[in-house]
Amino acid sequence: MNKKLSQEKLPEFLNDKKIQIIITIIATLQLGTIILGFFANFGIGLALLVIFIVVLFLLYDLLKKLTIENKKYISDLAFRIKRGEQEALIKMPIGILLFNENLQLQWINPYLQSHLGYQEVLGKQLEDVDSELAALVKESQDSGLKTAKWGDKFFQIIIQKDIKVVYLMDITEYAIIQSKYEDEKIVVGNIFVDNHDEITQGMTDRNISNLDNFITTQLSNWAKLHHVYLKRITEDRFIVMMHYNSLEKMEEEKFSIIDQIRERTSKQNFPLTISMGIAYGSEDLSELSKLAQSNLDLALGRGGDQVVVKGYDIEPRYYGGKTNPMEKRTRVRSRMISQALQELIKQSDQIFIMGHKYPDLDAIGSSLGIRRIAEMNNKEAWVIVNPEEFSKDISKLMKEVEKDNQISRYIITPSVAEQMITVNSLVVLVDFHRPSMGIAPDLISRTNKVVVIDHHRRGEGFPNNPALVYIEPYASSSAELITELFEYQSEEADPINKIEATALLGGIVVDTNSFSLRTGSRTFDAASYLRSCGADAVMIQRLLKEDTETYLLRSHLIETIEFITENIAVAIGEEGSIYDTVVAAQTADTMLSMSNVDAAFVITKRSDKKIGISARSLGEINVQVIMEQLGGGGHLSNAATQLEDITIKEAKEWLRDVIVKSEEEE
Repeated sequence: MNKKLSQEKLPEFLNDKKIQIIITIIATLQLGTIILGFFANFGIGLALLVIFIVVLFLLYDLLKKLTIENKKYISDLAFRIKRGEQEALIKMPIGILLFNENLQLQWINPYLQSHLGYQEVLGKQLEDVDSELAALVKESQDSGLKTAKWGDKFFQIIIQKDIKVVYLMDITEYAIIQSKYEDEKIVVGNIFVDNHDEITQGMTDRNISNLDNFITTQLSNWAKLHHVYLKRITEDRFIVMMHYNSLEKMEEEKFSIIDQIRERTSKQNFPLTISMGIAYGSEDLSELSKLAQSNLDLALGRGGDQVVVKGYDIEPRYYGGKTNPMEKRTRVRSRMISQALQELIKQSDQIFIMGHKYPDLDAIGSSLGIRRIAEMNNKEAWVIVNPEEFSKDISKLMKEVEKDNQISRYIITPSVAEQMITVNSLVVLVDFHRPSMGIAPDLISRTNKVVVIDHHRRGEGFPNNPALVYIEPYASSSAELITELFEYQSEEADPINKIEATALLGGIVVDTNSFSLRTGSRTFDAASYLRSCGADAVMIQRLLKEDTETYLLRSHLIETIEFITENIAVAIGEEGSIYDTVVAAQTADTMLSMSNVDAAFVITKRSDKKIGISARSLGEINVQVIMEQLGGGGHLSNAATQLEDITIKEAKEWLRDVIVKSEEEE
């Protein structure tokens, strides 16, 4: 008991066994020294004893004071820590909320109380106190939400489910900094005057100067309004730089500047249009400039008069493109394409040509046309087809082709092509540019040389690093583009024969609906050339003739017409019936001839079990944009898409939603 009492009187750190051993050793040595002192001299021993007692007393007194001070310091520190914890709970900008299993409030700290308006909240449901905060807490529990806006501030929300506590850390200042950073990201863009050269042909220098000044003034005013840096680099090109918040405002306005310039120049009888490629999402300005140019190329490939906005790893957004592109008046581009194509043909060991799946007359005719061009350049070219995908008109055409042994021996299937192709082969895609739509898409990755010849507006899907791209949305058909290339071939080569000319002309007839849609002066020039080469118009009529069953199917589809809006009609086939793609397309064309129908959609089940939608318009409604939202594409007035794992009824509702949304955004 005495030993325990004596230990309690000692300073706490002296209770440590190690320290006690050290002190015992030192005391033993000191006592030994004193004893030796007494043996040597009594006076020295006595003096050492007195000094030892005095030092021992002083040390004890010092240690006692240190212990008292230490306890006082620890006590004060503990008090301050406790006080700090209490102050943190009360004054720091962290909301703390305790709740039970039913989301009833059990306690909140004063900081959170101030955000709830100092109302009585304990024991109430969080939903009754603040529905917005209750929703945030539930979302954080279910989906792990970490950051959210509550009221006019931003909070980081942390939930400890085991003790049912919510912490709301005010990060408004950091959120503002982040928002400012996002708003001030650099955006780079290219602006191109689509038809500057065509419009200024024949103009006087004074009129050209006035036109250039008008364009510059319009764009400068637009740039000043949106705080954009604008620099003209050539007669028809500008570059722009801006912050991302300026881009957001432009997108809210749907880039109305392109409509303003088109409308104002049209009134003055020189209808100019502009296209833009806008890029963002990288700190590297050189990469942004490359992406901006790529986006501009995409806008031009889609027909011009539109804007393409795209960031890195982000799907592009399209604005404009509501008008049919103007026909070019120069053949310089055709000659350049023809020369480039000839060089690629000569440098390749063999040429493979393919159209899209379920080909039409334009795809087959274009394929035969390219085969003839390759033969004119002393190269063998193979046309890839899949007989299982032939419609009735194509089956009739291929029977005529089989009669010509000089052509039919170059018609092969995809499996044969896969065995023949080499790295040095040239693959030519006609009437489409999205690899997944090809008859043999695997061939595209088997070679380093791919050529694209198409008249559809360019979409997002595209071959990687094509050797040559000839996409002209102003053209009526791919057959028209390819027919023009014959003008620049060697006159010594064998000319195009009758069946090839007939197939090409048939492609033009089908895609223009007998020269009633998307027809320009060059369309008639191409048709005239093909007629001079022996194209048989009567044969085309026979190929396109309908049998009684097809006529009745089309009539049945027309009976189902329903108007989604005042001028947009849709017809649907029966769920269990299979319809030929030509029947659906012809039905849509027929619907356009009816009163109050400016756009027509036909939904049917195809032979491959997919749901197909054929879309047609008179040009005022952009059916391409609508089809793109459903995974398809095409022209402003002629487009289509195919949907999988969906019923006709579901496809109709999906189409309705897209159309209504498009109408609301107008």
